[in-house]
Amino acid sequence: MKRFLLLLPFLAACSNAPQMTSYLSPYRIDVRQGNYVTQDMVAQLKPGQSREQVRFILGSPLVADMFHEDRWDYIYRFRPGNGEVQQRSLAVFFLDNKLSRVAGDVVAEDANKSESPKPAAQVIEIKSPVTAATEPQEKK
Repeated sequence: MKRFLLLLPFLAACSNAPQMTSYLSPYRIDVRQGNYVTQDMVAQLKPGQSREQVRFILGSPLVADMFHEDRWDYIYRFRPGNGEVQQRSLAVFFLDNKLSRVAGDVVAEDANKSESPKPAAQVIEIKSPVTAATEPQEKK
């Protein structure tokens, strides 16, 4: 019985274990995956650039589908140790091995625009000389 009375304070201390585990949580690292594409990088893209020029600016694409050879996908995912997951995507489209348009979350900022909330995804149409010549002209 004496031994039980000696262990009683230690058993009472175990009832606070959930509170102690909140202080002793494991360290979680930040995990970055994919291609990190900035708005400055997207601003350097011009219509009519070759695949090599786009690869020099943005790097190698994360996804280059053999069934869609004229589309490159740049995907970036950031999972902080404590916090919400963030994901960005950018698709680059080619026509006759020349840059025709860019679509995705990361777009170049205009200097003329004032600070306003940006939509989650935007599509940028870049008219290339090849597509502009093939489009029908409007009648006046």
